[in-house]
Amino acid sequence: MKEIKKITKYIASLPGFGFRESRRDVLFIAAAGILTVLMLFLPTGFEGAGQMQGGRKAFPANRVKVRITEVNNEKLKIIGPVRQGEQQLEAEILSGHFKGQIHSTSNNMMGKMELDKAFVKGDIAFAVLNFSEDGKISYVQVIDHYRTGKTVFLCAIFVLATVIIMGWMGVKIVITFVFSAAALIRVLYPMVLRGWDPILGSLVIVTFITALIMFLVGGLSRRAIAGFLGAMGGVFLTALLAFVFTFWFKIHGAVRPFTETLLYTGFGHLNLAHLFIAGIFIAASGAMMDLAMDVAAAMDEIKKQHPAIRRATLMRSGFTVARQAAGTMSTTLLLAYSAEYTAMIMTFIAQGVPLENVINMVWVSSEVVHTLAGCFGLALVAPLTVLFGGIILGGQAAE
Repeated sequence: MKEIKKITKYIASLPGFGFRESRRDVLFIAAAGILTVLMLFLPTGFEGAGQMQGGRKAFPANRVKVRITEVNNEKLKIIGPVRQGEQQLEAEILSGHFKGQIHSTSNNMMGKMELDKAFVKGDIAFAVLNFSEDGKISYVQVIDHYRTGKTVFLCAIFVLATVIIMGWMGVKIVITFVFSAAALIRVLYPMVLRGWDPILGSLVIVTFITALIMFLVGGLSRRAIAGFLGAMGGVFLTALLAFVFTFWFKIHGAVRPFTETLLYTGFGHLNLAHLFIAGIFIAASGAMMDLAMDVAAAMDEIKKQHPAIRRATLMRSGFTVARQAAGTMSTTLLLAYSAEYTAMIMTFIAQGVPLENVINMVWVSSEVVHTLAGCFGLALVAPLTVLFGGIILGGQAAE
């Protein structure tokens, strides 16, 4: 017990680990952590969708790690960087009930670098086992290179680095990061597949995510309320702008990888245009939260230093901060989005395609709408946060 107390005291003495949060904030953080863990284990209802063979569930131990022991490329045509044909492989199973067995398999390559994967002898791969009716392996389907261990390692390094560098705030960051991912993957996406409207469903989930992030980072305080209202105001306006411009530009929505594939795999009810619109304000919501919290925190600090400051003066000061922050944040959003279509624009440049041709292509128009609707909504977050901050913080003592 003494050792535990010493360790706790040592941790509390580290930079960023001084537990200065109020009791209600600590309880809220604990509740958020528990909710996040529960969200991670929430069933989506689609867990067994890809494991059905002939109308029945496949053998349960069907995901394994394998080592490629032999590679035969005789049936593979290689033209420059493009490979088309079939690799003949020998794969040794490294995990599961069938560990140690070696099976022949193949790796079909379509000549599309973004989809194809090439193996060499000694590679560790992820595979799915297909079984015959008597429970024996009928075919080993090699999916891709095995990255599970690397992914876990990278996540662990991220969590450790965040907590060590940011201290108690790092714990909050990890909770909000995991909660956001779980809310999208375990709640929003499955519900949209079941028939939720993507726009309405996304607005509900983004509202919960924004509330959790704002009140975790800002505490259960008036500045967090101001930041939350400002961010959500920007999200709703961005959704409205995205809706108007998407239909005005006649964008059908099937402009993202695998979007059209959903229609051919039993989900023809999906509204791809609404899915595209939801993606716009979901992508912009993080920057909006950042800007809203910056402005709200600045106004709260000004109020603390000058308790007698008038509401109008506080709002002017907040707007000065907001303009500076929004100026860089819009460019940040543009640069973040530009990475998605860099290769496409470079292809047009290399082929000498006229600018007017480019801007009338649906892929380019969709990115213009995505970027400008997000940036326009972000610009509106600043005055909205200043307005709510002035109303909530201006006439009361700062916390």
